[in-house]
Amino acid sequence: MHTHHAQFQNRIEAGQLLAAHLKAYANRSDVLVLGLPRGGVPVAYEVAKALNAPLDVCLVRKLGVPGHKELAMGAIAAGGVRVLNYEVVGWLGISGKMIDEVAAKELRELQRRDHVYRGTRAQPEIRDRTVILVDDGLATGSTMRAAISVIKPQRPGRLVVAVPVAAPEVCEQLRMEVDELVCLHTPEAFYAIGIWYENFSQTTDEEVCRLLAKPTVHYQNSFTSV
Repeated sequence: MHTHHAQFQNRIEAGQLLAAHLKAYANRSDVLVLGLPRGGVPVAYEVAKALNAPLDVCLVRKLGVPGHKELAMGAIAAGGVRVLNYEVVGWLGISGKMIDEVAAKELRELQRRDHVYRGTRAQPEIRDRTVILVDDGLATGSTMRAAISVIKPQRPGRLVVAVPVAAPEVCEQLRMEVDELVCLHTPEAFYAIGIWYENFSQTTDEEVCRLLAKPTVHYQNSFTSV
């Protein structure tokens, strides 16, 4: 039994609390919020709504160690991006062949999800924009690192990573790679992302699609009374 206290009721509350720390980015036309599916999307939706900013997804897939799915040995993203967690790979002696096999399988899932989530919508314009990457937490940081590797070459004006909870050492590593990192909670005894939430039920594809279809931008100031 862990002697911890959940910091967040669920991903919705976590997103609302996170948004409160991102107020500087509210009502700015250059801001784009990108959620990492699936669990990052409900968090990102609350952030986008509070900031009056558009929401989209940054598709990445964790490469799980065969037989230990929850342990990430790396991650992949669109455009052939592959990030490896060399500590895990070296420690478990995972072969290049095995990594390729897992990556091929995850690439198929990545393409399936891209079709489900994006349909015919174009990829969002990144260049010169303030991009806020959001997930529900960082354990090894592999998936977020893959997301950064996709976004950075597209030359955003500013790249921000925002998460409710993260392992402290992962936070410190990632802070070097982006313009700003916002993390509400960095527990020393981290264990797993899920224990910091009362409700950490799996987000479904349906839920992701539903949130992506909801408007997050409200032009309440564009209609001046005559």
